[in-house]
Amino acid sequence: MNKDLVAIFEYLEREKGIKRSVIVDALEESLLIAARKSLKGLVNVAVQIDSKSGEITVSGQKEVVEIVELPEEEMSLDEAREINPEYEIGDWVDITVSPDYFGRIAAQTARQVISQKLRGAEKDVIYEEYRHRIHDLISGSVKRIVRGGTLIIDLGKVEGILPDRYYPRNERYNVGERVHAMIYEVRDTENGGAEVVLTRNHVEFVTKLFEQEVPEINEKTVIIERIVRDPGYRTKVAVRSSDSKVDPVGATVGVRGTRVKNIIRELNNEKIDIVPFSEDRLTLLQHMLAPVEIRKVSIDDDKNEISIVVEDEDYPTVLGKRGMNARLNGKLLDVELNVQKMSEYHRVMAIQSLEITASDDPWLDEPLVLEGISSMITEALISGGYDTPRKIFNVSEQQLAEIPGISADIADKVMEQLRKKRV
Repeated sequence: MNKDLVAIFEYLEREKGIKRSVIVDALEESLLIAARKSLKGLVNVAVQIDSKSGEITVSGQKEVVEIVELPEEEMSLDEAREINPEYEIGDWVDITVSPDYFGRIAAQTARQVISQKLRGAEKDVIYEEYRHRIHDLISGSVKRIVRGGTLIIDLGKVEGILPDRYYPRNERYNVGERVHAMIYEVRDTENGGAEVVLTRNHVEFVTKLFEQEVPEINEKTVIIERIVRDPGYRTKVAVRSSDSKVDPVGATVGVRGTRVKNIIRELNNEKIDIVPFSEDRLTLLQHMLAPVEIRKVSIDDDKNEISIVVEDEDYPTVLGKRGMNARLNGKLLDVELNVQKMSEYHRVMAIQSLEITASDDPWLDEPLVLEGISSMITEALISGGYDTPRKIFNVSEQQLAEIPGISADIADKVMEQLRKKRV
């Protein structure tokens, strides 16, 4: 028993970080409760445990009386003097009781109290060690996998929990496998303890990986201005440099991509896009879409929307799988990003042109006037027979572009200006 106790003390100190004095106090308190239930009648019951040897001493007192009526609480003078000849009536005799005397109920009570106290002590250890480490990276091994895919991670002194919703769906783990994660929070449990909650999904996890892998980011020479993520699929990062001599994208990517490759490997081949940051939203958007060219753009500040038109062949790339690329770009810009094919844009514009020409607005038949556009372009249109807005709306942009001196871009600008005037 004594050796077992000492072994328990050493294990809890070494593996759980719980001080021996805390363990001894918890055990003494539990045994005291058990003793009071089992040793009914004894007064001033006390329990003492030697923290070095594990020796348990349980004691109580009985009163010396002339006639014993309550044997559990009283002792005759003859019995007392067998212990010490100097005892007199009214004295209290110290009685030592073996812990083995405790019954089943007492032992169960002791286990419950010990468990409760140690949970509280472990909770204090967890809070003391991990409450200041929120968002720190940490490694451990999978100890077990519970129902639903939640992982219990062995962190050394404590166990961490990695809920299934806190790591990408495409990641799979086995017992004993090493896991790199970020401390998300330390929270109380229903049974009175505490647990360290980990995450691999949080965008801050990727930020910490960059800080670990890129010295310039850790030193604040390169700053991650914005970062968005769809865990397991793609991360987008906009960086800038506080030193004009340092290329933020080059420093983040590393020589031949070594730095970002290490992060991609840690994220199980999740795609990472790194672009230079710009305060101008359109410039930043073009950086994110490069080499795709934005053909048309419209900004609605009231609705916080940006609508763009791209060539049909670029549309799948800009949209991305399940529209995630466009959503992430919009999230990085903090806007709702709408993407349209050029063919669809022309179709919609053609419908609008038909609706306009069906109107009896006299402006449509007035002489053609274009503001901010070269007079040579206006003259070319008139020479081609398009001397009123109505005649221009009656044809497509492609037809206008067939006029000498009128390119597709110019035809588009003419159409757009006339539509705005009509509106």
